Amino acid sequence: MKYQDYYKILGVDRNASQDEIKKAYRRSARKYHPDVSKETNAEERFKELGEAYEVLKDPEKRTAYNQFGSDWKQGQEFRPPPSWNSGFSFAQRGDTGTFSDFFESLFGGAVGGRSPPPGHGFRHGFAARGTDHEAKIRISLEDAYHGSNRSIEMTQTAGMSSATRTLQVTIPKGVVNGQKIRLAGQGGKGTGGGANGDLFLELEFMPHRSFRDEGKNIYLELPVAPWEAALGCTIEVATLGGKVSLKIPPGSQTDSRLRLKGRGLPGNPAGNQFVILKIVTPPADSEKSRRIYRQMRDELGFDPRKNLV
Repeated sequence: MKYQDYYKILGVDRNASQDEIKKAYRRSARKYHPDVSKETNAEERFKELGEAYEVLKDPEKRTAYNQFGSDWKQGQEFRPPPSWNSGFSFAQRGDTGTFSDFFESLFGGAVGGRSPPPGHGFRHGFAARGTDHEAKIRISLEDAYHGSNRSIEMTQTAGMSSATRTLQVTIPKGVVNGQKIRLAGQGGKGTGGGANGDLFLELEFMPHRSFRDEGKNIYLELPVAPWEAALGCTIEVATLGGKVSLKIPPGSQTDSRLRLKGRGLPGNPAGNQFVILKIVTPPADSEKSRRIYRQMRDELGFDPRKNLV
């Protein structure tokens, strides 16, 4: 029988990762699925893709297949050496599909067929898994910190009709912006008895009036008076978990960054909260305040630009 280059069938390099192989199969399977494809050779190509994926997705089968190396070319006559596959065991799942002669010779003659990979199936009586769906859900930083339960409405359209359903979603503590939550079986409906797809909810944080987030870390800009920064002090600052005391070291400057360990979003480890100091000068809007500023100018002799070139 003719050697079949499974890598060429899937359109991937021989060093492709398992994830690249899966993506290549899904992309091509959608194109050649007999139920939707308009290609004249759709069913044949779909079977070839399924056979190639059945081998390359399985590390044990792929290792055995790779023993032939890169010397084999598409269309060459193939004769496996005697006992070449000793030590390998390939249990096949029975159904009405069939592999090529090449596959059967490669992995043993008692091959009853295969089950289509999740999400795909042939027309003739195979169950097909429903498609996965994605949606975004907006939450507050407080929801991410404490965890929450949300009700969301999903509208599904089929032809001229649509249906709305309400789902209860649990937001775990410590989620981060952009994280996805999987709701098993809440995606597209399967066909032929196949399982439903999943629904993936991507979390998007709403802007906060005080905090900003970077991963599990939380940032807060804290206004301080000149004397608080110059002399040092202890003040209360807000965190997502409540107010805590923060010591401002003497001689602090604008943009000095202080860390509150473990006060970011929960996790293992938890994130930190970073407090960025912003020195705010009092307004010179009265004769008294202007007199104090003139006194500071005359007595301190401070030049903020003395180190500039």
